[in-house]
Amino acid sequence: MTSSHPEIIELSKLLNRLPIHDLRPDQVKFRNPNGVNLKLNNFKAFDPSYTGKGMQNFGKLDKKVFEEFESDTDRLHKIANRIREVSKDLELANQLYLISEDEEDEQLEVKEGAVLYKLHKYRERDTSIIKKKKEKEFLKLGQLPCEACTFDFYQKYGELGHKYIECHHRTPLSEISASSKTTLRDLALVCSNCHRMLHRRVETLSIEGLRNLLSL
Repeated sequence: MTSSHPEIIELSKLLNRLPIHDLRPDQVKFRNPNGVNLKLNNFKAFDPSYTGKGMQNFGKLDKKVFEEFESDTDRLHKIANRIREVSKDLELANQLYLISEDEEDEQLEVKEGAVLYKLHKYRERDTSIIKKKKEKEFLKLGQLPCEACTFDFYQKYGELGHKYIECHHRTPLSEISASSKTTLRDLALVCSNCHRMLHRRVETLSIEGLRNLLSL
């Protein structure tokens, strides 16, 4: 691999299109082909299939990423394709730029990356379908309890909590697509606490899994 390889150049362009870099310390060097090529060569240092020595200035995160996907290339390709979809949709990318990352988000274990996590949050903020979801559940139950812990804002806070509940997108990050439309079945109504806990393991923890944890 060299920094002049067409695939390295295209990867550099793709990384620069992703809606996750508000601040670029160096507009010329940031994610340029040379830097991308060096980053990829870092993986050779701990790739057992590589017979050479590889770059030695790799970071702990490089090794962590390599080890996570070394034996799961199907998932790696699936996630990469999802990220590419986002990078090609300029209108969607501009919407994702508007979704800020708060301090708590930085602590979450979102292994599939900030791009798909932003897409996940974007899907959760579709006010029209969230309204439909709430209306359907309220019509059926006469209340809006958390689907994980059954907490009811109206029972706790009275009129202040009437018809209040948060919405969680059930689709795993590796499955979420830029082109797919959110359906009512994709959404779960949850309290604020359960929502935060789901996001702490957003790539692996389901509503049912959280419910099981609460029953222990």
